[in-house]
Amino acid sequence: MTRRQSVPSGSPYEAIAGFSRAVRVGNTIAVAGTAPIGPDGQTVSGGIEAQARRCFDISIHAIEQLGGSREDVIRTRIMLTHIDDWEGAALTHGQFFGDVRPVSTIVQVARLIQPEWLIETEVDAVIA
Repeated sequence: MTRRQSVPSGSPYEAIAGFSRAVRVGNTIAVAGTAPIGPDGQTVSGGIEAQARRCFDISIHAIEQLGGSREDVIRTRIMLTHIDDWEGAALTHGQFFGDVRPVSTIVQVARLIQPEWLIETEVDAVIA
């Protein structure tokens, strides 16, 4: 039987909605939708690059807590509220994953939970 491990998000809604920041089963890690929330609980300011950086930092930290690394990332999903932000998001993605080259999707969504969020990401990893 495969052991299941999880990393909490720290969100007060985690128990209500029933989710974790990341879950590992076997050698697979899935990181939930990750918003650009700073350590102070506030939305990171500084535009799309700063928000994307924060999302990827949170996701990689969760993967590391479950025994993986940035190099294990196989898929990323980037959801933007303004598709014109794609280039800044893509450039930031390249700074994190340019040498890893996971499959990636960028889409525009109608809105995210907080109106100041420009981006939300999801990341999947497989530990070889």
